[in-house]
Amino acid sequence: MIGQRLKTARAASGLSLRDLSAEIGNQVSAQMIGRYERDEAMPGSTVLLALADALGVSETYLVEQSDLHLDGVEFRKNRFTSRKEEATIEARVLDEVERYLLIEQLIGASSAAWLQPLGAPFPVHSEGEAEAAAGRLRQLWNLGIDFVPKLAEFLEEHGIKVVAIALPDSVSGLFCRVARRKAPSVPTIVINASDAGERQRFTLAHELGHLVLEVSDDLNSEKAAHRFASAFLMPAELLWAEVGRHRRAVAVGELVELKKLFGVSAQAIAYRCKDLGIIGPGAYRALFDAFSRYGWRSPPYSEPNAIDKEEPRRFRRLCFRALAEGLLSDAKGAELLRVSVRELDHEMAANTVDP
Repeated sequence: MIGQRLKTARAASGLSLRDLSAEIGNQVSAQMIGRYERDEAMPGSTVLLALADALGVSETYLVEQSDLHLDGVEFRKNRFTSRKEEATIEARVLDEVERYLLIEQLIGASSAAWLQPLGAPFPVHSEGEAEAAAGRLRQLWNLGIDFVPKLAEFLEEHGIKVVAIALPDSVSGLFCRVARRKAPSVPTIVINASDAGERQRFTLAHELGHLVLEVSDDLNSEKAAHRFASAFLMPAELLWAEVGRHRRAVAVGELVELKKLFGVSAQAIAYRCKDLGIIGPGAYRALFDAFSRYGWRSPPYSEPNAIDKEEPRRFRRLCFRALAEGLLSDAKGAELLRVSVRELDHEMAANTVDP
């Protein structure tokens, strides 16, 4: 039966039942599509093809029965303006995670499961303890105080799924858990594909904080996650070495250059300098007044020395590995990658290296 996959694909497309009926030329009514989604009826081949075309998926995707059973998405908190908006994001996340788990299951990837770090979730009763938790996690992951390139892929290697999709301007990202029957839920971080790379990196670290921290009721969880992200991306020892422990002022140009070292925005570095007491309240306010004059504090938050966007490409890499090892047919690979077989063949040929 096609019910769950049809409903997920429709929600991911942001279409109502009536919209989808119109997209297929009213071959069947909205009420009938609702029956398909409840598995009360099955469309004929002509209607099935029309539904697949309208939703940008294959017929095989709609009718194929997966061993995976994703029950839903548990958002950390409601951050959307409407239930429809939330349902669309939920469907996109479910689809992305299902495809990801499928390919990991196929090749037996060791990172298919989230391995919770020793001692996590870390109990946190103050922002200082959130800072200490970031240092502890860096230690457990053998990071030292080094810069972490390609943060999205790094987190994916540890069993966290990262999904980059278009989100409302007011939402930089979110953390959620994708529920599975008879298996642990899948921790998932969603980032706004439209954001600049520096904002995406901070969002990834911030949402990681929500995953690994157990924040007490008397502490604001957003502030704790913010402090965790700052400490995770900008270890105090490294910032002190570059900036010094006490400064009367820091130039905007200096912060812009430091972006290359930390991979975060000049504003995030300024905030970190204030948190660590490197600069006082007056110098901090002066910096943010300058940021406002330059237009950096409002969308699209365009700062100089833009950091490359975070692109979670591990899923694609695993797909090509499965194709190369003969574990995946071209047709199935094209379906998982959302391209045509012709496009896939072209890309495979372009990336083939002669022995």
